[in-house]
Amino acid sequence: MAQITPQEFVAKWRNATVTERAASQSHFNDLCDLLGHPKPLEADPHGEWFAFEKGAGKASGGQGWADVWKQECFAWEYKGKLANLDKAYAQLLMYAGSLDNPPLLIVSDIDTIRIHTNFTNTVRKTHNLTLDDLLKPEKLDLLRRAFTQPDAFRTHETTTQVTQEAAAQFAKIAQLLRTYGNPPAEVAHFLIRLLFCLFAEDVGILPPKLFSRLVTRPKQNAAAFRDQLHQLFAAMMEGGYFGVDTILHVDGGLFNNDSVLLMDSDSLQTLAEVSRLDWGAIEPAILGTLFLRGLDPSKRSQLGAHFTSKEDILLVVEPVLMAPLRRRWEEVRAEAAKLAAELAQIDADSETDKSAAALAKRRTARTRARTRLADLLLAFRQELASTQVLDAACGSGNFLYVALRLLLDLEKEVINLGASLGGTISFPMVSPSQLHGIEIDPYAYELAQTTIWIGYIQWLRDNGFGLPEEPILKPLDAIRLMDAILAYDEQGQPVEPEWPQADVIVGNPPFLGDKKMRSELGHEYVEDLRALYAGRVPGGADLVTYWFEKARAQVEAGTTKRAGLLATNSIRGGANRTVLERIKATGDIFWAVSDHEWILEGAAVNVSMVAFDAGSEQARELDSRSVQNINADLTAAVDLVGAQQLPENARIAFIGTQKGGPFDIPYESAHTMLQSKGNPNGKP
Repeated sequence: MAQITPQEFVAKWRNATVTERAASQSHFNDLCDLLGHPKPLEADPHGEWFAFEKGAGKASGGQGWADVWKQECFAWEYKGKLANLDKAYAQLLMYAGSLDNPPLLIVSDIDTIRIHTNFTNTVRKTHNLTLDDLLKPEKLDLLRRAFTQPDAFRTHETTTQVTQEAAAQFAKIAQLLRTYGNPPAEVAHFLIRLLFCLFAEDVGILPPKLFSRLVTRPKQNAAAFRDQLHQLFAAMMEGGYFGVDTILHVDGGLFNNDSVLLMDSDSLQTLAEVSRLDWGAIEPAILGTLFLRGLDPSKRSQLGAHFTSKEDILLVVEPVLMAPLRRRWEEVRAEAAKLAAELAQIDADSETDKSAAALAKRRTARTRARTRLADLLLAFRQELASTQVLDAACGSGNFLYVALRLLLDLEKEVINLGASLGGTISFPMVSPSQLHGIEIDPYAYELAQTTIWIGYIQWLRDNGFGLPEEPILKPLDAIRLMDAILAYDEQGQPVEPEWPQADVIVGNPPFLGDKKMRSELGHEYVEDLRALYAGRVPGGADLVTYWFEKARAQVEAGTTKRAGLLATNSIRGGANRTVLERIKATGDIFWAVSDHEWILEGAAVNVSMVAFDAGSEQARELDSRSVQNINADLTAAVDLVGAQQLPENARIAFIGTQKGGPFDIPYESAHTMLQSKGNPNGKP
């Protein structure tokens, strides 16, 4: 292995003017000599784990190549001197999945080597190395670790930690703003705007650090900051200028005016501290839940409590939404492989018969095969983009965001396959417009829209697709602020609210036991609700069962194909089980988890997860086991739901005493009662 000193390496490449293609392999081989590392052809002659020009599908179309790839270490892309390395990084992001998602994505224009971390669920970091940096031993060691110890670049800060810290700091600001008499709803709307601004500057919607500079400007005062925000929000309404900076058209309903609340020095200081976080790394799956606790005064007691994780949400969304789409994708991929083989055979035949007639025939056959291939993949992308998802108790949008991301991930697989086979497929067709939500809490309703858009923009950036076209945000009219199970007509009579049509319904409806419904919802509401659903939902059933019945009716009517909802595990018995029996009568349960630990508003509960359809799904899975049938009590053994009472056991036993509400008395009072005489039986 030849050796080259740092001084020799820098001297050779400082003044090099060769093209990107001519320079890339030579430059990389010299780097290997500089670092004392084997070159790709020396270490792996067959290019199985360390190779130049590793093939990969690029979403922008055509055959893509990573200039250098080392398995479980990095993908490396070269560009010419003074080229835009951000575009090179976006190019790597597009096809990183085809290269097994290496932990490091490295770009270089010879003068600079830029190392981007690509670890899952951790904050991404970037390390810049100039030619002169390579003269420093510590910088050279940093580059060497990219070849041998990529895990050394992993940060300890997770996306969850960033999101938790951001939410906690915003809760402080919310409390300060409410202290000065600002209405809670106005405080929440204003802080959601600030939240988006911090995210926007870290992902390229706003100029880099523009918002942070406003907050941290020396001698900044509250009045000056308010005036500057007026100007910035006005620019974001329609696009324009803020000083010398160009501002994109954002609006989407979030920036439909320039109203601003006055912040005091303590609020500004907290905002300055939180602006230092990496807002591009926040986790949308928990973002809304955590921010809701700080923005909604009624949920302040939940600050710092546990929350539902993205992994738990996936438990429901994956089998209900994605399982049939993935089965369909396997069929499409198999058909695409046949067409690719057909094209390969046509190309092989061209080597044996080169007559004009044969060439013309093969040209026609090739065109037809390519058209069929393109149409096949496009049709599946359109199928994904037309899939409608409803969460009828969407909260701050975490279920909807997870559904959107899964659809986007699958579409990217289609994009990459098409590109690797010579197609020219571009920007994803899946979008937030496919998501429908119903939410009664105005704080959660507004957060849901922002959470979904932040998640969508973040996915586009993380996968190399840039930003959506202007306006950056579009109104999510399909997210509705309303009661999902009870409405009133013009005469004041209770009626069922109409749910939007959707292919799939998922969600986590509110858990409220029947004994608490009157105290929480009011006597009139409960009476109207039970009268409206009489004959379908028993009077003693928990609140969550009404969502099950509404979803069942949607499936029976054919407006929804599949549904997957959560309830407390008490849905398996008593009056609650009636809704599952009705599901079995008009369709079937195809997937369920009978008992699973869950987090509800910070408290640990045990839930059941139930997925059902009209009966078309053939596979059945209960508690991660394949079964022949799932009973209404979420068992797979002998169905005891229809068991009848034996006459000889009648009037032998009773349920006994059951505490139905708070009835706690001091020990002394209980002792006095127990010792007193005068009971009808004459005993104490």
